[in-house]
Amino acid sequence: MLFTPPAARAAAPADCPPAAQAPSVDQHTAAGREARDRGFLWRIERAGRSSYLYGTIHVAQAEWMLPGPKVSAAIAASDSVALEIDLLDADIARRLAAGMRALPDERPPAALESRLQALIVAECLPLDALSAISPSMQLATLTTLAARRDGLDPAFAIDGVLAVLARVLGKPVISLETPEMQIALLRGDPRTADERLTSGLADLEQGKVRPMLLRMARAWDEGRADELEHYEAWCECVDTEADRAELVRMLDDRNPALADRIAALHDGGTRVFAAVGALHLFGAHGLPSLLARRGFTVERVEFVR
Repeated sequence: MLFTPPAARAAAPADCPPAAQAPSVDQHTAAGREARDRGFLWRIERAGRSSYLYGTIHVAQAEWMLPGPKVSAAIAASDSVALEIDLLDADIARRLAAGMRALPDERPPAALESRLQALIVAECLPLDALSAISPSMQLATLTTLAARRDGLDPAFAIDGVLAVLARVLGKPVISLETPEMQIALLRGDPRTADERLTSGLADLEQGKVRPMLLRMARAWDEGRADELEHYEAWCECVDTEADRAELVRMLDDRNPALADRIAALHDGGTRVFAAVGALHLFGAHGLPSLLARRGFTVERVEFVR
């Protein structure tokens, strides 16, 4: 799930993290020399062509931004780069911004609004920074910012880096989903909006989100596939039936359409490097399993860690 949060600016808390900074030319050059492979990569083959599946992370550390040698080789060997959505596409960015706007009837109860505002201040944002977007999008933004004090920032999202790199290499960037699909996922059922907002605020207030993001990021960095495959066992995010249904909606329910889209691109003659959030790649409903059942030969590409 991808979207661009507003830039964070220092406010009341004394421990505000520094704003994310783009690396200098020298830092970028050094990072390119030292980059190692992170995340998870599969090669998929059918009809004499190879494409790739790559599992990304949507909040990352600055030093993780550039791909290592095997990921770089897979991108170079591909004709196009496919992302969940291409945030650098101006039309997509416009549609995302429109979809994130708060509707007239979306203001939460006063108690929930007060809790949202307290978290906005705690995350070093001006109180009005998120006022134009819906409560569900405010919650999603705060969730992505929860581990900035540990160096994990959505500004360094791997998907965004891949969108830039593809353009540098002159490769077309394809969106596997639409902004409207992703906005609908984040907004969810309006009948349960306050319930979901209450649950999400509690997770942030109780400090559950930050360690979850840290553990996920470390598993991604170190290639611990088994840990991400069993994400539900430790994330503390599936405590209720509603939680479990939400996770299925965000992952398993999207995967068949993602698999169909990747297969169609491949079968259309394009060697595609398809990069999606890493949790989409594991288990019986993950993309490698779904594509294997669609007749692809699927092989995990191992990295030197």
